[in-house]
Amino acid sequence: MPPVRRLAAILAADVVGYSRLMGADEEGTHARLQAHLRELVNPKIAEYRGRIVKNTGDGFLAEFPSVVDAVRCAVEIQRGMAERNTAIQPKERIEFRIGINLGDVIVEEHDIFGDGVNVAARLEVLAESGGICVSRVVRDQIQDKLDFTFEDMGEQQVKNITRPVRVYALCPEPTPTPLLIVSGAAAIPQTAAAPRLSIVVLPFANLSNDPEQEYFADGITDDLTTDLSKISGSFVIARNTAFTYKDKSVDVKQIGRDLGVRYVLEGSVRRTGDLVRVNVQMIDAESGAHLWADRFDTDRANLAEAQDEITGRLARTLNFALVQDAGRRIDREKVVDPDAHDLVMRGWAWFYRPLSVENRREASQAFAQALENDPQSVEARIGLAMILVTNLAIHRSASLDQDEARAEQLLLEAIERDVNRSMAHYAMGILRRLQSRLGEARGELETAIALDRNNASAFRQLGLTLMWLGEPQAAIINVEKGIRLSPYDAEIHFAYSVLGLCHLLLGHVEQAIPPLRRARAANPRLYFTHLNLAAALGLNGELDEASACLTEAVKLRPDFNSLARLRLANPWTRNPRYMALAESTFDVGLRRAGFPDE
Repeated sequence: MPPVRRLAAILAADVVGYSRLMGADEEGTHARLQAHLRELVNPKIAEYRGRIVKNTGDGFLAEFPSVVDAVRCAVEIQRGMAERNTAIQPKERIEFRIGINLGDVIVEEHDIFGDGVNVAARLEVLAESGGICVSRVVRDQIQDKLDFTFEDMGEQQVKNITRPVRVYALCPEPTPTPLLIVSGAAAIPQTAAAPRLSIVVLPFANLSNDPEQEYFADGITDDLTTDLSKISGSFVIARNTAFTYKDKSVDVKQIGRDLGVRYVLEGSVRRTGDLVRVNVQMIDAESGAHLWADRFDTDRANLAEAQDEITGRLARTLNFALVQDAGRRIDREKVVDPDAHDLVMRGWAWFYRPLSVENRREASQAFAQALENDPQSVEARIGLAMILVTNLAIHRSASLDQDEARAEQLLLEAIERDVNRSMAHYAMGILRRLQSRLGEARGELETAIALDRNNASAFRQLGLTLMWLGEPQAAIINVEKGIRLSPYDAEIHFAYSVLGLCHLLLGHVEQAIPPLRRARAANPRLYFTHLNLAAALGLNGELDEASACLTEAVKLRPDFNSLARLRLANPWTRNPRYMALAESTFDVGLRRAGFPDE
């Protein structure tokens, strides 16, 4: 008898970071997952006339006779999970990612098979935490029937599927999310329809007579950027891109178009002794209209409370709710020594200046003094650890073992005192990657993003970590999100280099070359921007230019003059899954360009 076949909508779901959750609390995680399935998932699937085909340990596979019902069910499950996770610490949350496809399947009593199922499973891997990805056929079937919009993620080459799959991220809000288009040598944020709450905080003007108070205005700008990220559903442009507008005459409408945001927050700070006056205004970037303005008079001891009020007023104005969790600054910083907080602000101001030994030394001294003034300061610990970790990452540490141990100690202490600091987990993620503990690095960076969905740096670093883990497709999604959040970042060459290399590892050579060229143009002083481009050009048969790129790379780093030396210098590249991809793409391209094995 021929097998039983039918057309079905297939929903595949799994738990994000399941191995990490089980490692931390095996019995508790299993019990909580079963409760979610029993109390939310199974009833919703039954409500929408679907059936659970099988549970997969860390997820489930379901089928529906209607693709509309499958999508409605997925949205209801994700909304329900968000509500159930409200009171749960981010690091302990169980969050699903879901993929939906429509296809012809082979049906057995307890399972279904076929390309339709495989595509759904691959779409699930591409979805963000708490997100939903659908295939083109699903999008086409529901776009006129349901009030949802989609972010076009382009054609993706997925595992065990010979043809590219067009992928769309489903957006439950009825407002389109901006897209990222990589074309030629440029990446352009598309701004025709900005997310509902998308905002950039421009650098606040320093109106104090003392130019030395510039750090104080910058610090308030940074704090407000962080606090706005805690508004549910917000899309906040990262600090590094926002500060490219510092001391410039700006056209608010043009900023809105350039960055793909609906709102611009700007203001000024005047500090006289301990007294602080903050003026704030919010502008509609589409019309240029002033939506809200206010003045806040406070002092350094109560500055956190004033900043909290500004954020709350903005959230209420836009009818958005602030996230109510232990991550709020105000309850902690009321008791912080104002001088220690002032030193922390100075430290970050020095940290964000152009990279130099002197600037890092000044930042380190400020953070160290802050920690001496306030031994409980979490922010000072994070600042000191960030300096140590970044020095380790760029090989500027004079005492590797001591600096690594000190950074780990500071970060463990910071996380113990406040587990909800995104930057602490971000720094720990980089440290774990440098220690070749890639699985732990991934977990820390995913936690950093869960705590701050607008942490552009964490998205970029997670992309890099996923690439080394041999998951370039998932890496691309995270790197592109990082670029979207901070398109004018000083580290943008890093993002484009990872993006191009991931496409290269997937065999998408023509898609790899434009971002790799952009990476080299953004920072031609780094050997790997030339090396990665040499590999792509070599694989594409452009051997003269590939050879020239290779010559420049070796000139910048004479010690990295063979594949063996490259592997020795970067031990995390020896991950078996990464190596399997690199051997057939990156390595082949470099050999064609003239790079020796030994």
